[in-house]
Amino acid sequence: MSYAIKEMFLTLQGEGLQAGRRAVFLRFAGCNLWTGREADRASAVCRFCDTDFVGTDGENGGKFATAEQLAAAAALLWGEEPGTRFLVVTGGEPMLQLDPPLVEALHKLGFEIAVESNGTLPATPGIDWLCISPKAGSEVVQRAGDELKLVWPQPGIDPAALLDWDFGAYLVQPMDCGSEEANAQAREAAIALVMSDSRWRLSLQTHKLLGLK
Repeated sequence: MSYAIKEMFLTLQGEGLQAGRRAVFLRFAGCNLWTGREADRASAVCRFCDTDFVGTDGENGGKFATAEQLAAAAALLWGEEPGTRFLVVTGGEPMLQLDPPLVEALHKLGFEIAVESNGTLPATPGIDWLCISPKAGSEVVQRAGDELKLVWPQPGIDPAALLDWDFGAYLVQPMDCGSEEANAQAREAAIALVMSDSRWRLSLQTHKLLGLK
């Protein structure tokens, strides 16, 4: 298959337990919970997305004919730095395009593969680090992984029920609400959840705090 990439760039992973790591960030185009068009947001399953995943016109974006071509482009962005190559795959929804040939091609070039998914599709085999971020109103089928990231507050989700799923860590991340007042309320709600149940851990979008993509 070919791969539609919105953008790909070298940065620091900003979220979750892997935050702070040097990473090539690969964003697939397309999602199964929202078209990405503002006109469709009100009727979408996921209505709070703050990401542009439409098209292939972002930094280093484009269509790649083979898994080997895409993996080579990621390796070129990483460069000759001697540490373990680390790739964060996201979207949109990456499981719409991430397939075993691409996982194999990335592993051959020495990449550790981390994936951020909404969990509505089964995880592709071979992923090294799996983060699932459930969205209210969706049917999550991937209920096991390395970390669960709950964007909060999110009406329609019971945080206590998520703790029955099989994850190594349970993270709560304040929703980016678009205004400072609303963002402050989201931070307070996330902190309150952690303080009410120590199985949760606070996660912040540190790349935004640092002015990174």
